[in-house]
Amino acid sequence: MSQGVDIGFIGGKVKAIVGEILSYYSGKEEVIKEILAAVLAGGHVLLEDVPGVGKTFLAKLIAKVLGLQFSRIQFTPDLLPSDIVGTKVWRPAEGRFEVVRGPIFANFILADEINRAPPKTQAALLEAMEELQVTIEGETFRLPQPFIVIATQNPIEYEGTYPLPEAQMDRFMLKLSLGYPSEDEEGELLNRRIKWMTDDPTGYASTVTSADELLAIRQFIEARVRVDQDIIKYILAFRAIRGDERVAAGPSPRGLLSLLRMARAMAVIDGRDYVIPDDVKSVAPDVLGHRIVLKPEYAIEGEITGRDVVLEYLSKIPVPK
Repeated sequence: MSQGVDIGFIGGKVKAIVGEILSYYSGKEEVIKEILAAVLAGGHVLLEDVPGVGKTFLAKLIAKVLGLQFSRIQFTPDLLPSDIVGTKVWRPAEGRFEVVRGPIFANFILADEINRAPPKTQAALLEAMEELQVTIEGETFRLPQPFIVIATQNPIEYEGTYPLPEAQMDRFMLKLSLGYPSEDEEGELLNRRIKWMTDDPTGYASTVTSADELLAIRQFIEARVRVDQDIIKYILAFRAIRGDERVAAGPSPRGLLSLLRMARAMAVIDGRDYVIPDDVKSVAPDVLGHRIVLKPEYAIEGEITGRDVVLEYLSKIPVPK
């Protein structure tokens, strides 16, 4: 355990991180806290939203404030797996192959418009997200720690997109939608824009923490955040979704593990070293919703989503006292 990391230290860091991000990003504090919880829980985030609501800017800003090495990969139909992980190049003067590392070798990856690349390229990201390593022509390389992927996709532009397969969706701890800002938030954004004199004020943002501190906080969460058996039973109750007549595939065991990890991170962000039911309730729709595959007849009608199913079960599963 890193010296000096306790609930007080983490509370101060969280307040400073969220405050710094909100002084540049006009949006909802809950969204920032959920993304931060995913970072502390060692998970990846999928942002699905219409173009222009600040997905890319938010990812860059979070990386800067957290003090993490940032890398942006623009997914396009002609992107190759080697464009992400790297390749080996023959150096005739030295008579050897040299490994040229791809943009995946960073702490904080923005996979922009991930659903524009074909499945083979999307799969190159899978090993990195799950195993925290990549293979370049038969040789395996560990990725820097912490390693976080924030991927974006645009829901309305279905032309020229490849939907993410279920296996890849399951790798994301959270799926969030930023939504349009409120009138007040948007007004704030326009006024700030005049003051900044640039569309991208990331360079002005202060760095509040570091990779080492984030890893120490992760270690604290793993070692010190208590989870009562009643909370475990509450998380397990979401298994009932698997038997729902509208559902072809319910949340996987990985999904329930993600819910546990997110709940522990949310507890710490809230200044506690123990989990309460509200920690689970606040993140369950964003952790489990995208892992639910509806039967074709329900999916085609489009009147209900996986997230709606989770919200339904949230309202009827008894909450532990």
